Amino acid sequence: MTADWIAVDWGTTNLRIWAIDGSGKTIAHRSSAKGMGKLAPHEFEPALLDLTEDLLGKDRRTAVIVCGMAGSRQGWAEAPYKTTPCPPPSIGDATLVATRDTRIEVHILPGIKQLEPADVMRGEETQIAGFLASDTDFKGLLCLPGTHTKWVFLDGGRITSFRTFMTGELFALLSGQSVLRHGLSQQEMDLDAFTKAVGDIVKKPAQFAAELFGIRAAGLIAGLGPEQALGRLSGLLIGAELAAVHEDIADLPIKILGSDRLARTYRTALESLGHDAELLDADTITLQGLTLAHSSCSKVSS
Repeated sequence: MTADWIAVDWGTTNLRIWAIDGSGKTIAHRSSAKGMGKLAPHEFEPALLDLTEDLLGKDRRTAVIVCGMAGSRQGWAEAPYKTTPCPPPSIGDATLVATRDTRIEVHILPGIKQLEPADVMRGEETQIAGFLASDTDFKGLLCLPGTHTKWVFLDGGRITSFRTFMTGELFALLSGQSVLRHGLSQQEMDLDAFTKAVGDIVKKPAQFAAELFGIRAAGLIAGLGPEQALGRLSGLLIGAELAAVHEDIADLPIKILGSDRLARTYRTALESLGHDAELLDADTITLQGLTLAHSSCSKVSS
């Protein structure tokens, strides 16, 4: 199998590629644990070739369109940020990377920065481009759940503003390294405890730190079970995030780019507060965004 072009989503912890043939069909979808955080600049090209070597034609250059952390200052080659308000970056904004292997032509798409309040994204902008490709007139919010969840305001095909929340990283730290870890389930969480915690903290966000220790105390003296404790911790963290955006999302449509367990948890939290939110498959939308960039690349080349 020989790819017509290759789409790449290069995150901090993982590398994912899609090989696309001339008809637009995905002929291979592969991943590795060689994320940006584990590689020196000279190691990016070998890591890419490890996944794509057998997909490259011998007598032609194959376009490789990359989004994500490979374009960060610590990545393969820095792709400078665009500044909000702006449309998602296109191939004209990409950085062309010098490679030793003449069979690949690598373009890294830039991220987006916001000056006030200061914020950045890399990778999510390509998902946003993929979403807008099928809903150009959308005016509302995109929620992109993850280790660092992003809330993005869209209007007229442009990213007007966004905010990033370290909710996922805080959950990992508190559940794995804090005193709370002793009372948490390692399996399922109690959904009733989760939605109650969301509602409690949205009403009184100033109580956040005290409510966190309350999980420990309730486990010791008030019979709070491990599944309930896990649900309450998750609910307090996601609820505190929603409290920060609650007024902004009151009258706007919301789409969640994700269909995994975390995305469903965000939908549950939003529904408990009276908001509707549609789940969209993030992998599909990421590939749509990379395909859009490749299409633009092909037009430029011709």
